[in-house]
Amino acid sequence: MGLYDLIQKNKKLNFIDAKTKVVKTFNEIHESLDIEDLRAVVFIYNDNQLPAIETFLNFYQKKYTVALLNSGLHPTFKQNLEDEYKPAYIYDPSRAAVEDYDLKQVSESISLFKKREIRLYPIHGDVKLLMSTSGTTGSPKFVKISDQNLVQNALSIMEYMPITEHDVVPLNVPINFVYGFSIFTTNCIKANTIVCTDRDVLQKEFWSDLAHYGYSTLSGVPYFYELLHRFGFFKKDTPSVRYFTHTGGMLNKELANVISDYTQTYNKQFFAQYGQTEASGRMAVLPPKDFQNKGTSIGFAVKNGRFEIDESTGELIYYGPNVSGGYANNIFDLQHYDYTDKLYTGDLAEKDEFGYYHIKGRIKRIIKLFGVRLNLDEVEVLLKNELGGQTFICISVQDKYLGIIHQDEFLQRETITQVIKEKMGLHASSLKTYYFDQVPLTVNGKVDYPTINRNINENENSFLAAKAVIG
Repeated sequence: MGLYDLIQKNKKLNFIDAKTKVVKTFNEIHESLDIEDLRAVVFIYNDNQLPAIETFLNFYQKKYTVALLNSGLHPTFKQNLEDEYKPAYIYDPSRAAVEDYDLKQVSESISLFKKREIRLYPIHGDVKLLMSTSGTTGSPKFVKISDQNLVQNALSIMEYMPITEHDVVPLNVPINFVYGFSIFTTNCIKANTIVCTDRDVLQKEFWSDLAHYGYSTLSGVPYFYELLHRFGFFKKDTPSVRYFTHTGGMLNKELANVISDYTQTYNKQFFAQYGQTEASGRMAVLPPKDFQNKGTSIGFAVKNGRFEIDESTGELIYYGPNVSGGYANNIFDLQHYDYTDKLYTGDLAEKDEFGYYHIKGRIKRIIKLFGVRLNLDEVEVLLKNELGGQTFICISVQDKYLGIIHQDEFLQRETITQVIKEKMGLHASSLKTYYFDQVPLTVNGKVDYPTINRNINENENSFLAAKAVIG
């Protein structure tokens, strides 16, 4: 049985658009668009609102290979991607015209750009979904995901996720990211109402929607929960919310303790998880009963999956039926689908004496400072734990300094340097600290490390060049 078949079996499923208040049942969405059934690529520039969701479901049930993309991509990136993949249809309400495409009204509320001369390229039957791992850079590299990858991952998630037929679920994580997509699919299979929204925790409308619709669950990456903590969310009950899900990085111990106390006080569940696009979503879950004592762990592999750690490198390796079929960089790469159940995650991990897995950081987030090997993710967690669970972001500056970004305008540099000196033995002269009122985020709510790296290092280069000219 395919993913669409599983969703179609949910007779109670309906969708609400948070902005327009339009409500549609699944049956009203099913085959609602006037489109041909072709084995071709379609681009959907997703904004998480109902028309985008309706468009996705209509194309997914047919032969198309669907590429879910960020609606906020730069127009140049969009053009480059379209040149590489030759989509037959494009959904993009932000544009009035696309070269070589005609705007076609396919329903009362939805228009699509249709290629004037559609050329059909060979596409492997198992290449069903294309997802980017970059999100905002416009890279032509997509992960090739099959329908069965998605089915297997959805079923494994539903083994532990307490979804009920009465749940009201917000899409507060964009579905063009695999975490948001897995939230979408699992809840479409079993929940009652999907609230289509692009609102985030920094907008007052997010909070009014939470109260109005009575969200049953909230999901987010670590920064999302750091914001909730800063806003005082965990100091009082939100009765409608039964459980929380998390992935996309490590929670620091201080924040994990706060959330653990909150869930115990108000009888909630918190599901810490671990996943990657290449595994179609989620690979591991920490059972809520273990969160109090193991809150910084990813727990265990999901059903039908397993982990091992490379003894020579420390890299975590995952095995499971949800591992995708490789990468594509253009339309010609869609002819092939590489069947495998093995994924090198690129993450450093440890397994403790009780069998719980712990992510120690990305292999690429390792720097050397005066001969000392530093894992930047571990330094962040150390600072968060020592200084009250605040947000800290660590980067390499000029390949010779540890850059530490924080968001507390009253936090003294000396407080930070003292922690680093005591815990890691690094001198204050090897550190640079920065206060950011707002942290740049990717569109899925993660800290945007490339932008932060670029901004800080380019400014440092400008400063050093000016200093050299002055003398």
